[in-house]
Amino acid sequence: MKAILTPELSARWDEPDSFTLAGYKRAGGYQALPKALAISPGQVIQTLKDSALRGRGGGGFPTGNKWSFIPQGDGKPHYLVVNADESEPGACKDMPTLLGNPHALIEGTIIACYATKAERAFIYLRGEVLHVLRRVQHAVDEARAAGYLGNNILGSGFSLEIVVHAGAGAYICGEETALLESLEGYRGQPRLKPPFPAIEGLYSCPTVVNNVESIATVPYILSYGPAQFASYGTERSKGFGLFSLSGHVTRPGQYEAPLGITLRELLELAGGMRLGHRLKFWTPGGSSTPLFTEEQLDVPLDYESVAAAGSMLGTRSLQLFDETTCVVRVALRWTQFYEHESCGKCTPCREGSYWAVQLLDRLERGQASEAELDKLLDLCDNITGRSFCLLGDSIQAPIASSAKYFRDEYIEHQLRGGCPFDPAASALFTSESLVG
Repeated sequence: MKAILTPELSARWDEPDSFTLAGYKRAGGYQALPKALAISPGQVIQTLKDSALRGRGGGGFPTGNKWSFIPQGDGKPHYLVVNADESEPGACKDMPTLLGNPHALIEGTIIACYATKAERAFIYLRGEVLHVLRRVQHAVDEARAAGYLGNNILGSGFSLEIVVHAGAGAYICGEETALLESLEGYRGQPRLKPPFPAIEGLYSCPTVVNNVESIATVPYILSYGPAQFASYGTERSKGFGLFSLSGHVTRPGQYEAPLGITLRELLELAGGMRLGHRLKFWTPGGSSTPLFTEEQLDVPLDYESVAAAGSMLGTRSLQLFDETTCVVRVALRWTQFYEHESCGKCTPCREGSYWAVQLLDRLERGQASEAELDKLLDLCDNITGRSFCLLGDSIQAPIASSAKYFRDEYIEHQLRGGCPFDPAASALFTSESLVG
């Protein structure tokens, strides 16, 4: 089974100096950059297109295509913004990458800026993860001192500066246009699209916004060629990526493998569920994606297969829950998060998230009827597709899918007058049943 792993970004995380310039160069770092600078920007973009790399931040949009949308000869400054505002519940792949291999991101950023003719890049990072912020800034400083940043990089005539920006901790800033608003010094709220960032992004100039893992994968593609990268994965979902396993699993962590691997295979690598327990439900792409159950253990984890099975690959944040977990309580906790993080700009999300929490709370306490569950599902339908951004749509995913697979569990809360996973409620239900 170990043969199915493809450690590239994560290969040297266990080395004590993996985050340093010396450690990165010892492993072959900064060899892709001269190759990129030796060809034209258009050829770099074509290389990315040939690799079929798709955005690793959740959207899955072809990276090379996104770069090609930047207009040329427009006379405006061009920018690259790296979205390092990882804050989706269950998502935990970008922060370890920045801790263990930040120079892969720096090298990828330089190549991406050269391809899109950008002379300034911004890495937008969560301010709470101060240790990650310091490590990324240290990597930028090392790269500048070595001549990989600044004026006339490696004698190519290309110049670039990278700014590491600390965000103020709003989940909504993971949405690309809200991130740009925050970066400009405004309140982080999503913009109306179109115009899209490629045409009118940061400071109303053409801007590429990419996820950390997407950019950090670029040096591998330039070093080994697009065909090597495309040899991994499936027909339409090429390459490899980080799969984050968390929850009730024996060995949680990051598993770097080709797209198309199944949860059954990942669980075998991770030692299975915790001893004495079985899988009840799981998320293929974080809390904003519809739940799966044991029935989907063998669904290939690629964009098309997961979508065909009724969910989304998202950030490949696989949260695993065993039979001791109340699915209603999990849906409530996630929805409380989305309510708290709603920016309040649009009514469907602002008001809908509040009422979704109220109804879920009543259901979890065993105080709501089955009719109120139907009202909750109807409420979710009215939020989805009507919100200003995808945060509103994220509310429906765990609620609707949990009701689809575990409707009886919702109803059992009402029958017991409380959560069946609460020992006190279970004892009360048992005693009342005996008396009856």
